Amino acid sequence: MIMGNAFAAITVMTVDIGAPFVLAYGADPAAIGILALTCGYCGTLCTPMAANFNIVPVAMLDMKDRMGVIKKQVLPAMVMIVVQIVYMLIAQ
Repeated sequence: MIMGNAFAAITVMTVDIGAPFVLAYGADPAAIGILALTCGYCGTLCTPMAANFNIVPVAMLDMKDRMGVIKKQVLPAMVMIVVQIVYMLIAQ
């Protein structure tokens, strides 16, 4: 969530910063991409930064709770980030 969303911030950070370090240790490029994007979506689901996921549905559905969509996505996002962390620890 701190890093941003999977559309811009995670992609730039993975390609520019993360991938060169992990590739230097012999990591699989496909695994790096998959982990980076799916971890990025955890931030996308829990922040209002991704308008198409979190702000537009509230406006289109005329929801009273502005953060209603985010509140419903927190649990799946937390499960997803835990799975990603476990996978990173196992795949070392």
